[in-house]
Amino acid sequence: MGEQSINTNIDNQARAAFIKSLLNDISALDIMLEKDLIESDITRIGAEQEFCLVNKNWRPSTKALEILKTIDDPHFTTELALYNLEINLDPKELTKDCFSQMESQLMYLLSKAKKAAKKSEAKILLTGILPTISKNELHFDYMTPHPRYWELNSMIRQLRGTDFELNIRGVDELSLIHDSVLFEACNTSFQMHLQIAPKDFIASYNWSQAITGPVLGVSTNSPLLLGQELWSETRIALFRQSIDIRNTTHSLKNQEARVNFSDAWATGTAADIFKNDIAMHQVILSREIENDALSTLKEGKLPKLQALNLHNGTVYRWNRPCYGSDGNKAHLRIENRYIPSGPSVKDEMANFAFWVGLMMGRPSRFDDMPSCMDFKDAKSNFIKAARSGKESLLKWNDDCLPVQEIITKELLPLAYSGLEKTSIDKKDIERLLTIIEKRANGFTGSQWKVKNYRQLRKSMKQDDALLSLTKTMHKNENIPVHEWPSIKSKSNTNETAHQVGHVMSTQLFTVNENDLSSLATSIMLWKNIHHLPVENNRGELCGLLTWTHLKKQKESGGLVSEIMTKTLFTTTTKMEITEAIQLMKKNEIGCLPVIRKKQLVGIITIKDIIKFDNG
Repeated sequence: MGEQSINTNIDNQARAAFIKSLLNDISALDIMLEKDLIESDITRIGAEQEFCLVNKNWRPSTKALEILKTIDDPHFTTELALYNLEINLDPKELTKDCFSQMESQLMYLLSKAKKAAKKSEAKILLTGILPTISKNELHFDYMTPHPRYWELNSMIRQLRGTDFELNIRGVDELSLIHDSVLFEACNTSFQMHLQIAPKDFIASYNWSQAITGPVLGVSTNSPLLLGQELWSETRIALFRQSIDIRNTTHSLKNQEARVNFSDAWATGTAADIFKNDIAMHQVILSREIENDALSTLKEGKLPKLQALNLHNGTVYRWNRPCYGSDGNKAHLRIENRYIPSGPSVKDEMANFAFWVGLMMGRPSRFDDMPSCMDFKDAKSNFIKAARSGKESLLKWNDDCLPVQEIITKELLPLAYSGLEKTSIDKKDIERLLTIIEKRANGFTGSQWKVKNYRQLRKSMKQDDALLSLTKTMHKNENIPVHEWPSIKSKSNTNETAHQVGHVMSTQLFTVNENDLSSLATSIMLWKNIHHLPVENNRGELCGLLTWTHLKKQKESGGLVSEIMTKTLFTTTTKMEITEAIQLMKKNEIGCLPVIRKKQLVGIITIKDIIKFDNG
C-alpha cells in the first residue's frame, strides 16, 4: 500500500507545503533526466508478494499483526486488512539465475510465514481473491489499525461524498453499497518490477501497455467474489470500483479513475507520465517533507522524491512508473500490478519470466507504438482479458485472435529471445516458459476454479463449495495450476460453519405488503418454500408469511399485510448458529430473516442448521 508515514491532520498550509514539494520533485526529475543522472547501465528485477491468511476453518484470519510480530523480518509488511500480509523481495540483477534466486528467497520467506501462521492457528494462501471472504470480513473491525489506511478510507469517502458502490456483471451479477474501502482488501497480487533505462522508458512503457491483454489473459485466477461468478480476473473491476472517488453527476465529465489503464500512449519522458497523474488526480495523502529535492541535487546528491512517490502511490495504474533512490543511485522502473497472487509460486515465477522476457524481447517495430497499434485496441484487449481470460479474442497485428494463439505463436518466441538476450540460464528459461505454454494450451486458474465451483454447487450449498475450493487450492499450492486435478464432490455437511452468514440462503423470494395474498401463497407453492419475507415500499422488512398464513389465505382474498405476521424475530450474519437455534426454539419459529440496516440480506431456517442441533 506504499508510504506508511503520513500526516493525518492536513490543513491548508500543510497541503500547500506538500504540493510545493511535489512540484519541486517533478522539477528535480526533469533535471536528472536531462543530465543523465539516472542509472541506465544495469537492469534489475524485483517483486512484491501479497498473500491471504486463513484460519483453521479456511475463512479469513485476523491474526496478521500477531503473525507479523512472530515473523520479525523487515521483508514483511502489513496490508489494508488483517487477513493479508505482503513480502518485499530483494532486487536482483537481470542475468543468469536471478529467477531461481528470487524463487528461492520467496519460498524461504513463505516458509517463515507458514511457521509463524501455524503458531496462530492460521495458514497462508496465494490467491487473487480468497473464495471464503464474505461481507462479514469487509467491515472496519477487519481493517489494519494503521493511520495510513484510516486516512485513505477517510479521504476517499470524503471526496466521494457517498458510500462506495459495487456493480460487477459476469455470469452472475454483484451489486451492493458499502461504507469503506475494504473491498480493495479482497485483492491480492504478485507485483513485478523491471528497471528501465530512462531513454527507453516511454517505448518500454507503451510496450508494457500493449502486451497487458494477452499476458493477463493467460494469468487470470480470480473469477469468484462473495460466491458469485464474475470476471475471469474480478480483481480488475473490484479494485477500480473499491477506491473510486468519482461522483455521478448530471454533467458529462470525462474523469479518470485513480485505478486506471490510461487513455493514450505515453509521450515525452517518464516525468511526463508523473505530470499527467498530478494533473489528473487530487492529492489525497500528504506528509512533511524534510529535504527539498532541488536543494539535494545542488548538494550533488540524488533526492528520494518523497512527495512524488507518496502521490504516485495513490494513483493505481495497472502498469505504474516508479522512481527509486538511495542517495547515490537513482533508477526508474515499471511496476506490473495486474497479475494476481498465486495460485502457486511456480505459476507466479513463470508469469514473471514471461513478462520480463517480453519486455526485453520487444521487436524494434514496436519502439513507436502509436504508429503500429491503436491505443483503444490495447485498452480493449485488457478489459476483454479481465472479463473472459484465456477465452478472449484480442486485437493483435490487425487481426482478431484467441489468447492461446497470440501467446503460443507470437509472444512466447519473443519471451524466449528476450531472456536469452539478457543471459538468463537456459534451464530456467525452459522451465518457466514451459509452464506458460502448458497453461495456454490447458487451463488457467480461473478456468479451473469456475469448472470445479460449478461442479461442487451441483451437490453442495454455496458456503460448502467455497470451503472445498479453498481447501483444495491450499493442497495444490506447490503444483502449477495447469496440473491441478478436478475436485471430487463430497458431502455438503459444513462442519466449519459457526455464524448465520455461513449457512443462510441468499436466493430470496419476497413480496410487498400491498401485494395480493394470493400472489404470495402462489409463490410459496411454486417454489416449495415455507417462509416468505414481506417488504414495504422502502425495501425494508416489515412482515413474514408462513404455511400457517397460506391456510388463512383460503379465508381471505385481501392483501399480504392482512395475513402476515408483524411480530418478527430477526438475526444478523454474525450471530452464532447455536444462538440462532436457541432463538428459534424459544419462540417456536421455523426461520429467521437476516437483516442489515433494515434490509433483508438472507434467511435461515431450521432445515439449514438442523445438523448443528444436538437435541
